[in-house]
Amino acid sequence: MPTVSGSDIALTIAHAAWTVDGRAGHAVTVNGSLPAPLIRLKEGQTVRLSVTNRLMETASIHWHGMLVPFQMDGVPGVAFPGIPAGETFVYEFPVKQSGTYWYHSHSGLQEQEGLYGPIVIEPKDPDPVQFDREYVVMLSDFSFLHAHGIFVKLKQQGGAFNYQHETVASLLAAKDKTLRERIGWGKMLMDPTDISDGTGAIYTYLINGHGPKDNWTALFKPGERVRLRFINAGAQTVFDVRIPGLKMTVVAADGQNVRLVEVDEFQIGNAETYDVIVQPSEDKAFTLVAEAVDRSGMGRATLAPREGMTAPVPPLRPRPLATMRDMGMGMGAMGGGGMPGMSMPQTAVAPPGMAPPKPRGSDVMGAMPGMDMSMLNPLNAPNVKLGPGVQMIAPMPLDRTGDPGQGLESVGHRVLVYRDLIALEPNPDPRTPTRALDIHLTGNMERFMWGFDGEKFSETTRPYAFRDGERVRVTLINDTMMTHPIHLHGHFFDVVQGAPPGHRPRKHTINVLPGGKVSWDFTPVPGDWAFHCHMLFHMHAGMFQVFAVRPLEGGAA
Repeated sequence: MPTVSGSDIALTIAHAAWTVDGRAGHAVTVNGSLPAPLIRLKEGQTVRLSVTNRLMETASIHWHGMLVPFQMDGVPGVAFPGIPAGETFVYEFPVKQSGTYWYHSHSGLQEQEGLYGPIVIEPKDPDPVQFDREYVVMLSDFSFLHAHGIFVKLKQQGGAFNYQHETVASLLAAKDKTLRERIGWGKMLMDPTDISDGTGAIYTYLINGHGPKDNWTALFKPGERVRLRFINAGAQTVFDVRIPGLKMTVVAADGQNVRLVEVDEFQIGNAETYDVIVQPSEDKAFTLVAEAVDRSGMGRATLAPREGMTAPVPPLRPRPLATMRDMGMGMGAMGGGGMPGMSMPQTAVAPPGMAPPKPRGSDVMGAMPGMDMSMLNPLNAPNVKLGPGVQMIAPMPLDRTGDPGQGLESVGHRVLVYRDLIALEPNPDPRTPTRALDIHLTGNMERFMWGFDGEKFSETTRPYAFRDGERVRVTLINDTMMTHPIHLHGHFFDVVQGAPPGHRPRKHTINVLPGGKVSWDFTPVPGDWAFHCHMLFHMHAGMFQVFAVRPLEGGAA
């Protein structure tokens, strides 16, 4: 992988022809490379990155997971105006952290076209993780169909690229759901096979820019400790990662060190990073599998002692089906075909000693004509603006930080869950939050409408407001039947998932499973910070907001 480093780095964004698995296509590249060059930095240095835009449209680069001044964050319309065609913008900031991160465009759909690359930052102190060699493993989804063409088709038809629907044959063979269950799902206008918007029908899944046939290969000597820095740069794909025959020891999540966790597989949401150590002892090859969550395809690479060696590639596993649990039905309705509890309200309650969740003040409006109002009980979500963009409100959302992810519930080996993660270093701010905020992830999968609290970004009247230095608990509640990886710019947050006090895992992106909820505590720093789903087309359709953080003298939030 091309690598750049130092205090002054030049990057050029341009169009390029790109070949994947022998087929010619188009990409947006940086310095002629896909992924963009690996940027290697050192904690404590200051870096100047001169980015030249050779496209015919505005471009940008966001430094994902980096703690930078908000003017350097790279979000057009929020942090800066963007980089006009033919011009150069200089990003300059101190490097305040170490670990595995990445960078990508925040303009239009350029990220889907290939504008993404890895960042590795060496720690200023001795690294607690010992290894003999390391590799970046950047996962992504490449399409020969233009990104805007993909978006148009998603808006025209729900599940446009889902070719794995339930069939009469599967019903007769007693596979999948019963007839009664299928009728129930049909009445709700919901498809239990709609796990991913983008699928293997349009995507080739890449590892470091290589398709499965290209077979990117990483070399090792038997007995070596190999550090693999996984980054999910997929525009629309959650990946399930495993290396059959090898255990993986997770040592870092989102660039932050964690206590060692040995697993056989992990699910990695869009924009998350995981560092793992593997130690192959045999003189043989191993296949690295990055399987799309809907099982419509996979990325494939090889770990081997010598070039040219390969290992068997496992077949795709059966595709998962959404359940009542994914609809926010709680434990009692798992696997049932009926709708028990659909109209039961759940009122949000703040943790002990904290102010109650504060709605933004949106009025509750009428629902879509003909919609089943039991799916839209406003008592569950008084701050949600009901309308065509809200297909349902989860009646009993669960904390799913102990779940392995859709399709991994019964694979027969150990899968990483968020509750396994314990921060290696103490959390820098152990204060108890003084207020709480619920944010609902809302959408209409049939109409491909997405937003927060029932509003897409173009409809919102004001951002989420915070005060510099306060301590806030945010709870994300997923009222949709699709996983959403949610990212907050410019911050790390401490995930509330049962870790020992003061050692909660610190992340910048978190998967919120369907019908689930996740709470995290954070300390806002001044600036206007993007907050959005990292499914690119969800963000493009409206699942984007701003966290506006003002100094204490700037008034109440």
